[in-house]
Amino acid sequence: MTTGKRAFLLDFDGLICDTESAAHRSWAEEYSRYGLPFPAGVWHRMLGNPNGEQLALADMAAKIGTTNMAGVAERRASRKTQLCDQEPLRPGVKKLLEDAAAAEVVLAVVSSSGREWVQHHLTRLGVADYFLTLFTGERTRQHKPHPELYRLALHELRLPARAALAFEDSPVGSTAASAAGVDCVVVPNATSQPWTFGNAIAVLPDLTHFSAEEFAFST
Repeated sequence: MTTGKRAFLLDFDGLICDTESAAHRSWAEEYSRYGLPFPAGVWHRMLGNPNGEQLALADMAAKIGTTNMAGVAERRASRKTQLCDQEPLRPGVKKLLEDAAAAEVVLAVVSSSGREWVQHHLTRLGVADYFLTLFTGERTRQHKPHPELYRLALHELRLPARAALAFEDSPVGSTAASAAGVDCVVVPNATSQPWTFGNAIAVLPDLTHFSAEEFAFST
């Protein structure tokens, strides 16, 4: 029972750990094999999109003139895994989790990625035990920027939107949180820096700049 409590709802990819930059690098390397730049527009459409891999593969296939992309997909996925497994926690994440736990703020992950992926990295990074639960892509029919994952989190945690604060790194995530009525702090990663976040209550360079006292809940 979490009624009456507060919650921090954290995205995973790009926010807790910069797997987004690792993914971007894996795609850039693959495009480079064929003498091609990795288009910023393709990456923008991929971010937060569960069909992002298919978007990039289709773009590459059209440019290199083939429909057999199985080898490309396998090689790129292997490289992404290798790169992601080298990524540390982003700055300020551990302190945020420690401070939240000390203040009895409920912590949950809200991510369109799969549970196995998120759990693996949280365990690898030594922070899995901070989180009460994970709300991942298998749990809902629709993913970010649709608010369904956030609505599910609020429902299962038995919290009104005003008692939660979301942390996201992309416009897709901040749009989802905002649509669910949850205030959102955005911490862009290297691949989401150029974009705007008009629905965020704050945009921070990293979580070392976050102070819970400055973001009082209205409950």
